[in-house]
Amino acid sequence: MPSARRFAAIQLAGACLAGLMLLSACGLAQAGSGLPPLPAMGPSLRKAVAFPTNEQPGTIIIRKNEKALYLVTGPGQALRYQISVGRDGFGWTGTVKVASKTEWPEWRPPKEMRARQPELPVMVPAGPYNPLGARALYLSRDGRDTLYRIHGTNDPKGVGFDGTSGCFRLTNTDVIDLFKRVAVGAKVVVE
Repeated sequence: MPSARRFAAIQLAGACLAGLMLLSACGLAQAGSGLPPLPAMGPSLRKAVAFPTNEQPGTIIIRKNEKALYLVTGPGQALRYQISVGRDGFGWTGTVKVASKTEWPEWRPPKEMRARQPELPVMVPAGPYNPLGARALYLSRDGRDTLYRIHGTNDPKGVGFDGTSGCFRLTNTDVIDLFKRVAVGAKVVVE
């Protein structure tokens, strides 16, 4: 009969082997899969800052000219995330709400975007190769989808610029953090 230590080592080895088999069976193993390597999550560009505002904690304030998203955390305090914003002709302002949140969202380019870029697919399935990245917060106004999102990106070098079609893009690392902190129904002020 094996000792308790040896038995634990055998169990651990079995669990590791089962995990590797599951990854392979689910097609998640990259070696020889023909898929490009998984995209980088990107660095966190988040920091706690002083932020005078009359808005309640949980409110998101986007300052396009700063390329910054602020999540109000308390009186005079916020988390600041670096973002990309809409390029010329695609910027907008106003107050909206977070209507829903999705992990690893699928992407359906709006028909207007596909008219400008006919090479775009009708839909990109959910998963790590999706251009919306790891998480998406869907924005609505008066109960209607704005078609704008706060989302991640698989290209962390693409954060901090005027380059979107009106959405707000964070690194995947930061959008995962924001996703955990923001409630559905949260107010979003775009300045």
